[in-house]
Amino acid sequence: MSQIHFQGQPIPLAGDLPQIGAPAPGFTLAAQDLSDLTLESLRGNKVVLNIFPSIDTPTCANSVRAFNEKAASLNNTKVVCVSADLPFAASRFCELEGLNNVQHASIFRSPTFTTDYGVAVAAGPMVGLAARAVVVINEGGVVKHVELVDEVTNEPDYDAALAALA
Repeated sequence: MSQIHFQGQPIPLAGDLPQIGAPAPGFTLAAQDLSDLTLESLRGNKVVLNIFPSIDTPTCANSVRAFNEKAASLNNTKVVCVSADLPFAASRFCELEGLNNVQHASIFRSPTFTTDYGVAVAAGPMVGLAARAVVVINEGGVVKHVELVDEVTNEPDYDAALAALA
């Protein structure tokens, strides 16, 4: 079992992070239009899963903005921002911010996603949310990069995630 920190305090996580070189765990998440977004529907594309607690926090919002900017120049790549936020809130945020190079997917109908990806906050004030992580998956569904951000208030290493797309 892994752990992260929130304002310096350790918080346990449930589940195991995907292993580099292994097939990515399958998932079915709720897309912005409430349709199902599955790993299988993304096959054939490089995928960046930008996983975080809630788009309504500054660090999470910054990660969505940063990946939106960086994704504009990427070919055959989908950036999926995954959180517990309802699709309506994420859509509103992206519309107000003018973000169209990322898509949001909600875990609200997917009770196993956070444990399947090793980001389930198991205790503390954020229990039930996802830890901050980035998982890069190649066109064939194989994990190429995994980063679990140790302090949830820190942003991920964008350059490392983008390098894994090469």
